[in-house]
Amino acid sequence: MLNRERLIELYRELRDQNVLSVYIDGDGHDPAERRVWAMELERGLDRERARIDAEKGDQLEAFDRARGHALRHLERFSNFLPAKGWVGFVTADGVVHAEDVPVPMPHLVRWERGLRAAPYVRALKQDRTVVGVLVDSRKARVFTYRGGTLEERADLLADTDFGDVDATTSKRASTHTGTRGETGTDAARRALEVSASKLRSRLADVVIELAGHDGLVVLGGTSEAEAAVGKQLEHLKDRVIHRPSMHLTMAETEIRSAMEAAASELSSRLHGDLLSHVMDQARSRGKGSLGMQATEEALRGGRVDTLLVTRSFRERHPELADHFVGTAFEQGAGVEELSGESAGRLEVEGEGVGARLRYVG
Repeated sequence: MLNRERLIELYRELRDQNVLSVYIDGDGHDPAERRVWAMELERGLDRERARIDAEKGDQLEAFDRARGHALRHLERFSNFLPAKGWVGFVTADGVVHAEDVPVPMPHLVRWERGLRAAPYVRALKQDRTVVGVLVDSRKARVFTYRGGTLEERADLLADTDFGDVDATTSKRASTHTGTRGETGTDAARRALEVSASKLRSRLADVVIELAGHDGLVVLGGTSEAEAAVGKQLEHLKDRVIHRPSMHLTMAETEIRSAMEAAASELSSRLHGDLLSHVMDQARSRGKGSLGMQATEEALRGGRVDTLLVTRSFRERHPELADHFVGTAFEQGAGVEELSGESAGRLEVEGEGVGARLRYVG
């Protein structure tokens, strides 16, 4: 999958070329609908060819060559697509980029100067790493979920070699102790606590490295161990969510499902907080804009730090949405497509578009 940096790079590379952008919704399961995506694609290509013939007849030959490249690339898929969506950017010279994506895409075929980037924004969410942590006092498992793929990245064990310390829970005092006047049971308990502390410290280092500057973290396990690890990750602030129902013996299918749900909830929360900040700033004439006119002015002035759009805005105004997204990419700005309650609020308050600004104009 493309990450944000590579998408921006592609956008800039192709901005002066005629590009056939193809988005396919491949999220089908009914055997009777195995080739629906192919029929939708053919209809889209035919409609686009008719438009070019009417508006830009001199580009028909280049379009037909690009169309041929795209169809040949897709010949390998005889029935269902292997993923929920497919994206391709094609020129008359060949396929520049093509990939399966783990989220449904809108059916779209467009021939124009530069690639059509706006629909891809929803796929960028899948590039964000989600780190899952399952921990108790003696063991920890760490997973990453990214681009639809779950991978176990670490399996950590506490150091339980205590030498002559009695590590049982017997109440009978032992003469084999680590500290004068301390029973064997107390020494064992203290050693276990030290071992658990070291485990949590190693675990925090692993999680921080995997999460990077924008990854999400899902914490599960025993309540005491989960809370202790959470304290070591306090600096990640709003990027951590607790899931007490998750435990070390979960199957990977259960872990995937739980991480997806937790990450979706956490993303919605972050989007809600971001939108609230933008709305407050826009109302006070600070570093925020709401609505098409104000946001376009901010983009024109190079002041946008993060562009916010809704799917409804993109569908109502496809050309304008792509212009906004492309301009944001040119400026190195982030782009977020809001969904759910946050999208509804942005629709009401800002016509489906807004932005966090770098500075006030």
